[in-house]
Amino acid sequence: MEHLTLAMARIYLTVVAPRPRDERGDVPGWVMITVMTAGLVVGITAIAGPALQDMVSSALNKVK
Repeated sequence: MEHLTLAMARIYLTVVAPRPRDERGDVPGWVMITVMTAGLVVGITAIAGPALQDMVSSALNKVK
């Protein structure tokens, strides 16, 4: 009976006991998201930059 209790305690601790966690997180995922976001910003700025600059300049000139 003692062996059964010991086995059940080991199984319980294996399933329930907290495990050491990797504190790094999902570093490759965050790097990919950051690089993709920077690429989108550069792409949108390259395509729409002159139009956005004209809009802002026009709006600021109307305020003066």
